Amino acid sequence: MTQFQSTTCMPSAVSEGDLAAIGEGHLAYLRRMSSDDIRARFPSAQSIRPGIKLWALFSADGTPLAVSDDRGSILASATENELLTVSLH
Repeated sequence: MTQFQSTTCMPSAVSEGDLAAIGEGHLAYLRRMSSDDIRARFPSAQSIRPGIKLWALFSADGTPLAVSDDRGSILASATENELLTVSLH
C-alpha cells in the first residue's frame, strides 16, 4: 500500500501589483458603472454625458480599455483582443 504524506504550504503574501500581473494580457473585467463614476475616475472621459449607465472593460491591472452603453460590443472587443472577461458586481 502506498502512503501519501500530507504537507501544508502557506502561501506567501501576494501584493496587489503581483495579483494584477497574473492576468495581464489575458484577463479583463467587465463592470457596469454610471457615467458619473467613469468621469470621476478618468479625467479623459469628461466628454461622456452625465447620468447614464455604461459598461466598462478594464485590464487585469485596472487600466481602462473600453466604455460603451452596449454590453455586447464590450464583450466583442474583449474577444477580438483574446481577453477572457469576468464581471464585477
